[in-house]
Amino acid sequence: MNQQNVTQVQSRTRHFDALLSPTPRGARLARLLAVAWMRDHEVPYGVTEAATHVVAELAANAATHGRVAGRSFRLELLSRGGVLRIEVTDTRAEDLPCVQPTPPESESGRGLVLVEALADRWGVGLGPAPRKTVWAEIDLPAS
Repeated sequence: MNQQNVTQVQSRTRHFDALLSPTPRGARLARLLAVAWMRDHEVPYGVTEAATHVVAELAANAATHGRVAGRSFRLELLSRGGVLRIEVTDTRAEDLPCVQPTPPESESGRGLVLVEALADRWGVGLGPAPRKTVWAEIDLPAS
């Protein structure tokens, strides 16, 4: 009997993306889908916890500040080269996010402060018009 060696190449890049409605329900679904994807891909617990908060904040911002009637926002997760990258894209490029001081009595306005604290890097990319993408990266521990 002849046996052949079969070499399987496993991709070290893992990717997920979904279009979601720019509503509180869409933001909640983004968080739930991200948790399920990270669990399926065995992302370490500490990274999953931080990334869950980052996804929740970025998706809530897209649903609140990036909302345009009839246009969805996109959630993308990418695990590659020891980094988990989270991207949330909406269609309000004219409304760029920035970290601003928030009065202590304010009930909102701290989302990007949390993203900045939990992510190793974050930023904003523009285009193609009228889109903007807010991204955050969390380094994965060496295995």
